Amino acid sequence: QVQLAESGGGLAQAGGSLRLSCAASGRTFSRYIMGWFRQAPGKEREFVAAISWPGGTTYYADPVKGRFTISSDNSKNTVALQMKSLKPEDTAVYYCAAGTRVIVVATPSRYDYWGQGTQVTVSS
Repeated sequence: QVQLAESGGGLAQAGGSLRLSCAASGRTFSRYIMGWFRQAPGKEREFVAAISWPGGTTYYADPVKGRFTISSDNSKNTVALQMKSLKPEDTAVYYCAAGTRVIVVATPSRYDYWGQGTQVTVSS
């Protein structure tokens, strides 16, 4: 029904920046939540940020507040995550997710669709 594809991951130095993008295709909905999650080796999937559409309200996990910015581009049906001041602890596979029944944005089970993930590695 809906397909999500992340891109933009790579290697960055501590203090550097990366911009991730998630493109949605297929049969989408007019009202939804788009979220970013990450998962590091040996750790559970962790909420990063989310944005509502069409409202545009944003939500951030404490570790990324002030450093990451989530945004959406309706014309291209995409959501981006601008990451700055990167830290080694940001290293993880980053996933985008979408849901039409999301109440608590940080809960993975509330999302219906997931991308394949993109690797972000931050060196010290």
